[in-house]
Amino acid sequence: MSSSASFSSSFLSPSDQENLIHKLGVFKIHGRDKRGRKVLLIIGKLFPARLVSSEVLNKYLREKIFPKLEEGPFSIVYVHTDVQRSENFPGISALRSIYEAIPINVKNLLQAVYFVHPGLQARLFLATFGRLMFTGGLYWKLKYVNRLEFLWDHVRRNEIEIPEFVYDHDEELEYRPMMDYGLESDHPRILHVDNPVSMYSMRCIA
Repeated sequence: MSSSASFSSSFLSPSDQENLIHKLGVFKIHGRDKRGRKVLLIIGKLFPARLVSSEVLNKYLREKIFPKLEEGPFSIVYVHTDVQRSENFPGISALRSIYEAIPINVKNLLQAVYFVHPGLQARLFLATFGRLMFTGGLYWKLKYVNRLEFLWDHVRRNEIEIPEFVYDHDEELEYRPMMDYGLESDHPRILHVDNPVSMYSMRCIA
């Protein structure tokens, strides 16, 4: 985790950090996919990366989330909409730490990861480093979902609650499809082109 995130998290006790994760609803187990499997919903934008340490996050997942996923096969729906490196992204080392902390029996039960609104930079980053970061076959379980309408091909729509801002972004993509490919900024008044170094830097995931 970045030094700024670690510094910020020091202002909250571990118990307060856990309570914050729970209150924000970053991780929720509810609903089923089309094959009847449990769904772990992760809303990236809600994750308070600057306030929560990777140690506390691992403890929260180990005690509150993973035990509920030991009963049978499950899928993950990860919503990447509006994730920003400085606010919601925990960092590469933290992601690797979280993945390595997942019990082997839970890893084996994971069937698919639906990555909603990935964007070009996240795709480039995972294509370049994903195989190295996520061993044990997780990378090959990753399925990109550009629009919510395609998510409903895999997940029971009436059983999963998606935040309104995700629908708003989805609608914006319908009118500005080039945003999917990084050819149009998602901030209409701020147009820029990343240089090659920044394109493959740690912020590529955002």
